[in-house]
Amino acid sequence: MTPRDERNCPECDGTFPAITVPPVHRRGFLRTVGGAAAAFALGGSARADAKVKPAEDLVRELFATLSADQKKIVNLPWNHGQKDGKGLPTRSGMYNAAIQNQKIAAHYTKSQQELLDKIFRGICAEGDGYKRLSRGGNFDASGSFTNIGAHIFGDPTDKHQFSLVFSGHHLTIRCDGNSEPDTAFGGPMYYGHTPDGWSDENIFFYQTKAVKAVYDALDEKQRKAACIDGTPGELMKSIEFRKKFPGLHISELSKDQKALVEATMRELLSPFRKEDADEVMDILKATGGLDKIYLAFYFEEFGDSKQWHFWRLEGPGFVWNFRVLPHVHTYVNIAKLA
Repeated sequence: MTPRDERNCPECDGTFPAITVPPVHRRGFLRTVGGAAAAFALGGSARADAKVKPAEDLVRELFATLSADQKKIVNLPWNHGQKDGKGLPTRSGMYNAAIQNQKIAAHYTKSQQELLDKIFRGICAEGDGYKRLSRGGNFDASGSFTNIGAHIFGDPTDKHQFSLVFSGHHLTIRCDGNSEPDTAFGGPMYYGHTPDGWSDENIFFYQTKAVKAVYDALDEKQRKAACIDGTPGELMKSIEFRKKFPGLHISELSKDQKALVEATMRELLSPFRKEDADEVMDILKATGGLDKIYLAFYFEEFGDSKQWHFWRLEGPGFVWNFRVLPHVHTYVNIAKLA
């Protein structure tokens, strides 16, 4: 297997639902967006101001530049994917490639691509946030920012519900202006990176190092409660909210051990903008705080050694499911319970 094959992550293929949208011929697409693109390109001051605008304002700015033909492809109804209000809406899915293989490069003008880049950076934390979520700007097997997808669900004008979903290899993140109330990150989130999760080449290894510090601090009795044979699973099934949680109850930790868990939480939230991180902590507080969370390490044979290949934080309305081996897949679902 060549390095490129490894980056294609064949084990991840087929994990996202198909989306049907009307076809638009490229020549007609370029002709119809030309006017809007030219008008937007002339707005240099708007782009200069974008650095200080909230990401949601930039989504509205982007939406105003879309042509009717563009909207047929990249703008879908808020409830797309549901039937009679039932089922998982497309906006809430987790994807491992650009939705419907509709990539930014093919469906947005250069000026719009620049604005999308600002939106993506706007939902990342200052400092290393962009580097981490973009995997050093490579976006894993997607290869570049313009090879991921960006779809707007709903209507971002005025106070309507909307969600801009970025989808790519090992990536599903959103900008939704809190259109999903009491739901962190606008819905289930997915991130990952191709290198071995126990290697410092993996950009999320710092998160595993933080939770390893918790593991190393556990005594024998605590480890017995925290360590589980097998796997918690992946994809949507792995982050469904449930009433019983396996693992070690955080309330049973010492003050020093709890401080290590708190440090882990800070590391988990560090790539994301402050308002999204604050919402996670607000939801966690509303559902009982860290003392309601359970920590589990899942073990499985890999080669000649047996080491934990998943670690998981889980409690009421909270799941952070992190696969370490053979490479990182992370599934997150956090919301206030009714």
